[in-house]
Parts: sequence; structure tokens; C-alpha cells
Amino acid sequence: MACVLEAPLRMSVLSEVTASSRHYVDRLFDLDPQKVLQGVIDMKNAVIGNNKQKANLIVLGAVPRLLYLLQQETSSTELRTECAVVLGSLAMGTENNVKSLLDCHIIPALLQGLLSPDLKFIEACLRCLRTIFISPVTPEDLLYTDATVISHLMALLSRSRYTQEYICQIFSHCCKGPDHQTILFNHGAVQNIAHLLVSTSYKVRMQALKCFSVLAFENPQVSMTLVNVSVDGELLPQIFVKMLQRDKPIEMQVTSAKCLTSMCRAGAIRTDDSCIVLKLDHDLKHAHELRQAAFKLYASLGANDEDIRKKIIETENMMDRIVNGLSESSIKVRLAAVRCLHSLSRSVQQLRTSFQDHAVWKPLMKVLQNAPNEILVVASSTLCNLLLEFSPSKEPILESGAIELLCSLTQSENLALRVNGIWALMNMAFQAEQKIKSDILRGLSTEQLFQLLSDSDVNVLMKTLGLLRNLLSTRPHIDHIMSTHGKQIMQAVTLILEGEHNIEVKEQTLCILANIADGTTAKELIMTNDDILQKIKYYMSHSNAKLQLAAMFCISNLIWNEEEGSQERQDKLRDMGIVDILHKLSQSSDPNLCDKAKTALQQYLA
Repeated sequence: MACVLEAPLRMSVLSEVTASSRHYVDRLFDLDPQKVLQGVIDMKNAVIGNNKQKANLIVLGAVPRLLYLLQQETSSTELRTECAVVLGSLAMGTENNVKSLLDCHIIPALLQGLLSPDLKFIEACLRCLRTIFISPVTPEDLLYTDATVISHLMALLSRSRYTQEYICQIFSHCCKGPDHQTILFNHGAVQNIAHLLVSTSYKVRMQALKCFSVLAFENPQVSMTLVNVSVDGELLPQIFVKMLQRDKPIEMQVTSAKCLTSMCRAGAIRTDDSCIVLKLDHDLKHAHELRQAAFKLYASLGANDEDIRKKIIETENMMDRIVNGLSESSIKVRLAAVRCLHSLSRSVQQLRTSFQDHAVWKPLMKVLQNAPNEILVVASSTLCNLLLEFSPSKEPILESGAIELLCSLTQSENLALRVNGIWALMNMAFQAEQKIKSDILRGLSTEQLFQLLSDSDVNVLMKTLGLLRNLLSTRPHIDHIMSTHGKQIMQAVTLILEGEHNIEVKEQTLCILANIADGTTAKELIMTNDDILQKIKYYMSHSNAKLQLAAMFCISNLIWNEEEGSQERQDKLRDMGIVDILHKLSQSSDPNLCDKAKTALQQYLA
């Protein structure tokens, strides 16, 4: 068996090979089995903590010989075990060492060794496999090439606490996605590993916990299974919660929090279960990683449950901790804190009370000034909620220069930031004063508005149309905006109605036209635009009832009797055949269309 080594590495290391290193390798070829065994033991002692010696021995060809001795049935069990120990020690060196071992096909040899009846030899093989698989240069898929390997590893879990520790560690490092999760799950990983969470060995408990953390990550099937598994009469979620307590090592708290987070996201845990919230460690003063895990867990717990959000916020000093988390030095903690805040900002009650009491908008705006995109996305999404009309934070956010910030977000190459920027402006414009609406239009510029209306993403387009609809509300505002931007807005409306867009986009665009038609002077921009009138007429007879209804709103606002010039507008629309269409629609089986058509016809009769 030959190892593949890169020439430059071989030459540089060979120049430093000593006679002593050669002596260790030469002894592996002795005809006396006892001398070979002693040679392997001496080699084991020589390489401990000595990376230079490890590299020398690899270059001199020790690995193929050790693997040969390990696989020979004529070798004593003691020799085979010592060979596995030395190979494991070599694997603990540099990444180049591990590559050399992989080139010599060490993994199949070690997996074959697991079939031995000798426990010490099995443990040595597993320890070496563990060291190789946790190396970043080892492809995880090597564990899954033979379907029988996983089954055999599951069977070996019962042999000793060392087999439990090493196998769980191998699984947790080699489970890198849904395919791996499915294989392990189908081979009974949950049932075989669950009882290890109450092992007397901390290392076993910790590795079993890490296994569940990677198995449940973004996997609803595993998460839903975990929630019903019990060990010694205690359900797994309860065991995970116990592992969160402050007397447990930070590593354990973090990993159990990850398990609970995955289960919450999958909907496996009832988020109104008080044990989940009340037993969490709130005193997160030291560990960055633990604070990150806790914030993420709170975010999941509060995502869709108002009662849980209330419990979290009412926990003593909790809002202060979250706010402080926004200015943490660790990006991961800041991101988790913002996610937590975003989850809690879904509460109307909390937006009106706790968010205002703690002036959450101030640190949030600070985060938005200078942060990586992943934080900006969540922070801007949170800002969208803080700008809803019932939020007391809306006014101070406006005064802090939010319009300029949000307009800049709409120009981002990041899709989520564009969506959030325009979404926040849409919320800001709802029932806003005329000055704010004018500032938004000025900040965006006509060019940018057209850019957003021609965005390839439908979410950006819908939010931009929503912004226009909110800007064009209340007659004085409609007339003012259309007097300054009417030509550009009508051009945009025309482009969208002519384009290949879905029903929702067309409906929103027609609703904008209906708002314009509700203006006092603005409606003339429609009446003098025959192209737009023909489009409204077309959509009155469309096959989709939503578009028909939206077009009807336009007509109703144009022909309303009580407004100046209504007679001239009615006559023009009658000449276009609008009244004939209204008569047809008044017979519609759709009650909304029927009622709207009859109401419009009454304007002609009045």
C-alpha cells in the first residue's frame, strides 16, 4: 500500500529526518513479533506531542506498515491495538498528517477493525476514527459509503462509555445536512443515543447532546420525534431545560439551548410551557456564546406567541439585557440580540409599552448606522415594526433621520435590505403628515422610485406600490403629490398595467389609480389620459373579480355626483361604453361586484 505525498513536503521533511526516526520504522519490519510490538510501543512514546517526529515517520513510510500490522489476523490483539493508538497519535498532528493517513486509506482499515471482538482494540480504532473525522480535511461522506457502518456503530454504543463518547463525537461531526440527518435518524440515532443524556460520564452526556443539536438543526422530523422521547420517565425537553441551569458547564448550556431552539422553530415545543421560559438561565453575564444561544432561544419562543413574549419581557432586567446585547463586541451576540428584539417587536402591546419605556429605537438606530448585512437585515425588519402607526417610537425615529437611512437601504444590492427599506417607508407613510410624505418622495427621488417599480423581485415591487398607495391618501395629500409628481406616477402606473405581472401587483396598481381618482384635482390626470381610461375599462371586464372590483373603485371615484365636474366625467365615460359594462356587472353572481356596479349606476340616475 503506498501513500500519496506531495513532493515539496517530502523533500523539506526528509532533509530533517534523523537516524533515530529511521530506526523506529525499521523495527516495524523485524521478524520477531515481540520486537515489533516493542518497536510500536517505543514509537508511540516518541511521537506524543512531537509533530516533527510524526511528520518524519509518515514520510519514512510508517503508516502503510502500521496499517498492514493492524489488519493482519496473525498480529496479536495487543499489537493491533498499539498500532491503532500510534495512528491516532499521528492523526493528532497537522492537517497534512491527516491527509497522508487518508491517502493511505486508513478509514476502511479502522472500520474493519471495529468487527473485532476485542473491546480495547475497538476503542482504539474508534478513538483514531474520531480524531480523523473531526479534522476539517476529512470528507464527512466517507462515513456513509458503506450502509452497514452506521448500523454497526449504533450496535457498538452499548459496549462502553468510550465507545459511546467516540461514536457520538463522530456522528456530531459527520452530520452536515438533511441527507446525513435522515440516514442517522433512520438507523435509530434518537432511540440509541437518548439514554446517554443521563450517563454518569460528563463527556458522554456532552457528546450525546451535541448529536441531538446537529440532528435537530432545521429538521422538523427529528424535532417532533425528540419531544416525545423519555429517559427514566423524563421527557427530553425537560432534560434539555435542566442542562440550561447555571450550575452546568457553559458548553452544555449552549448546546442544550440550541436543541430547544430547533424544537421551538419546528413547533415541537409548546411555547406556553412555563418550564421552558422560567427555567432558562437569565443571568447571562459572562459567556458570549451562551448569551447568543439564549437570545436565539428567546427569539424562537416568542416568535408566534403573545403570552410567551409577555413572559420574556416581564422577566426582570430582560429588556435591558437585550438592549445591551445590541452593543456587544461579538457580532454573533449582536445578531442574536437583534433577532430576539425582532421576535418581541411582533407584539402590539409591547410596542406601545416596554419598547417605548426602554427607548429601544435608539440603540436599534445605532445598529443600523454601521453593521454587517446579516445584522442590518434583521435590524431593519425590526424597524419596520417600530414604524407601525400605533407605535409610539414612530415619531422619534422619524426625527432621528430615519428617512435618509431607509432610502439608502432601498438602493442596496442585498434583496432583503431593499425589501425592508421600502417596507419601513411604506409603514412610515401610513396616515403620515404631508411633510413626511414629501420628505420620503424627495429622499427616494423619481429615478429610484422607477428603479424599485422595475425591480425583478415581486416583494420589492409590492412594497413600493404599497408605499405609493399610502402616500396617495387623503385628498389634499393626493392633489399635492400629483401636482408635483403626477406625470411620473402616471407613467409608472401605465408601465405596470402593461407589464407581465401577477394579479396582486395589478390589483395594487389599480387601487393606486382609485386613490388618484379620489383627489379633487388629481382625478383630471386620469380623465385626460385616454390610455389609462381604456386600461380601466379593460380591467372592468377582466376574468379576475379582484381586478374588476379595483377598476370599479376607480370608476366610482370618477363619477361621484357630489363632486365638481362629475357630469362631464360621467358623459365621457358613458361615451366609452362604461355604463354598458356597469349594467352587465350589476347582474354578476359576485355580490361585491354586483353591489358596486349598482351603486355606480345610481350616480348616473341621480
